[in-house]
Amino acid sequence: MSKKLTDKGLIIVVSAPSGAGKSTICRRLLAACPELEFSVSYTSRTPRPNEIGGKDYHFISRELFQRRIDEGEFVEWVENYGQFYGTSVKAINDVLNRGKDLLLDIEPRGAKAIKTQFPEAVFVFVLPPSPDELLKRLKKRGHESQEAIKIRFAQANSELKEVLWYNYTIFNEDLETAVLQMISIYRAEKCKTKRLRRKIDRVFKIE
Repeated sequence: MSKKLTDKGLIIVVSAPSGAGKSTICRRLLAACPELEFSVSYTSRTPRPNEIGGKDYHFISRELFQRRIDEGEFVEWVENYGQFYGTSVKAINDVLNRGKDLLLDIEPRGAKAIKTQFPEAVFVFVLPPSPDELLKRLKKRGHESQEAIKIRFAQANSELKEVLWYNYTIFNEDLETAVLQMISIYRAEKCKTKRLRRKIDRVFKIE
């Protein structure tokens, strides 16, 4: 890998079907690793209760989102349940060029687009203990209709097929264990020789 890439920060992409516990694991990872920044996606939907613009999502109109799609601003974007979601390529590069690490919470189709443009990124898939447990967790949310739950469950089963191309898999059977595994993946990736090559060259002057 070239020195230019090793100078940059690390991208870690986390995907999971709805109800697998991905958001909770990501929040715990960010709390344990303050040097890791969270990539705030754009969406055309309205904020949910307790969501904060610029922290949870960048909330913009559908018309503005479409304009930014046309201008090629998004490295990945998707339309889910009638709403757009996307990640700004400029925002990613701004963080990486500062030497900071970036966490992206993205569904598999978007993750593939990230892999195409940022092949050095690290990809982690979070799985529920079983399909039955996943359905139970979706029902516990309590803010969606039975039809919406059925759609999310069907989509989850489709997304599960993508797990095999990810670098790492975490079974979220026990939250504390899953969080420790996620932190361990991040820490181990930061210690890879290819990511430390510039520091090694500077300190020990290895040709």
